Amino acid sequence: MTKTELIDHMATEAKISKEKASTALNAMIDGIQKALKSKDGKVQLTGFGTFSTVQRKERKGRNPGTGAEITIPAQKSVKFKPGKKLKDAVK
Repeated sequence: MTKTELIDHMATEAKISKEKASTALNAMIDGIQKALKSKDGKVQLTGFGTFSTVQRKERKGRNPGTGAEITIPAQKSVKFKPGKKLKDAVK
């Protein structure tokens, strides 16, 4: 499902305009991004799942084209852990 398809679905289910659905979705995405940038770096949506940030250490890797060893720098990454309701819905 694409973002446009999700907006269409939200508009239909909530019986609102596509503009309002788009604004709501963009506000939600923006809110999640801001929360992940904060000190806590965690967003918990009960029944859906939890977004959190993790710090990855510097590590060694290989360039798939040349096979040369490279150093992958340390970086912050986003992790998602699905909630029970989401897991059950996908089964």
